[in-house]
This record gives sequence, C-alpha cells and structure tokens, in this order.
Amino acid sequence: MTADLTSTAIFNFVTVLSEAAAAYREHKGTRPNPEILVNALLQAEKSAKQQRLTYPFESLLGKWQLCFVTGTNKVRERGGIVLGKGFYVPKFITIHVSFNTTLEQDSGRGEIVNQVEYGPLLLKLTGPVQYFSKKNLLAFNFNYMLISLFGRVVYNRPIRFGKIKTEDFYNLPIAKLPFFGFFLQTEDFIAARGRAGGLAFWIRES
Repeated sequence: MTADLTSTAIFNFVTVLSEAAAAYREHKGTRPNPEILVNALLQAEKSAKQQRLTYPFESLLGKWQLCFVTGTNKVRERGGIVLGKGFYVPKFITIHVSFNTTLEQDSGRGEIVNQVEYGPLLLKLTGPVQYFSKKNLLAFNFNYMLISLFGRVVYNRPIRFGKIKTEDFYNLPIAKLPFFGFFLQTEDFIAARGRAGGLAFWIRES
C-alpha cells in the first residue's frame, strides 16, 4: 500500500511534525516540546505499520537537514528498546544527509552523503546505499571521508571502517549493514528508526 497522509487518523501527528519542521527551518514560531515530538514520531511509525505503507526510493532523493533525534537507553524493557530523551539539533551545527540514485532504473541503489558543518569545520562521509522498498529499509555503508577547515581540504581519502567494497556491499544481507527503517516520507520531511533503535527526523533543505 502506498502512502496516503490525508486521513483523519494520522492528521494529528502530521500537524505536529509540520509545525516542528516550519519552526526549525524559519527560526520562528514555537517548536513542539521533545516529548510531544517523540510521541508524534511513534504515532507515525505505528500508523505506517498498521497501514502497511510502502514508500518509493525516489521520495528520499535530495538533501535533508537533520532536525531532531533520540538516542536509546541501555536498559531494555521486555526485549523492547527504551528511547532516550529526544532533542532538536542545535542551530550552530548543521547536519545534512543526501540520497542520490544510480543510472539504473528501479534498482534501489545509489549514494549517501552525510555532511556535518560546525563553524569552519566540514566533515563529509560518502558511500553506497541500497533501498528495500517492501520494508522501507535503506542499508548504507560509509567508505570515503572528506574533511575541510576554513574551506581548505585537509583529508580526502577512503576510510578504514569503510572496508566493504561497493560491489561486495550489494551482496551482503541487510542484517550485517547499518540501516534506516523509514516510516514517514513527505515532500517536506522524512523520519526513520536506525538500526540501534533511535529515531531521526529530517526536513527538506530549503
């Protein structure tokens, strides 16, 4: 079943997430407090599972700014994951993730770029991705790092923990790879649960 965010049942969490995205991007308005936003994300995840929503890889393509994240606590309750307290990413740090596709049609393959900017420091990680649309899972592996300071590149080469070659990456089972499980994708924002159990909420780069 493809995504449909117009029903009354999911209107509340879409409203909360839309308000959070607008307030974070425009630097005005009141952001929903972290507890409310976490509850909205959990409601979105539950709704996606109940409706068995699937999203195409194409809806992820583009550049997204990380807005809000949660961690996970070490204590587990009845085998489940206990979320840590969520927080908005401070505005003095800018974190982007970009997804690009390959030239192959309907392959679900592409590239991920994760970029962190902190003052004059830029850190950029890149690597391959593969998207499994039936489960909305995006597996990835970072294998290249670029670091620049005041606009000058000081490091630009493969990285040790990216030992998996791209051709090998596509043959590995997803259980052996880091991944995001996306449960919400719109034109303005996306949300996912990471392999470790934390939640992440991104807004489209304006």
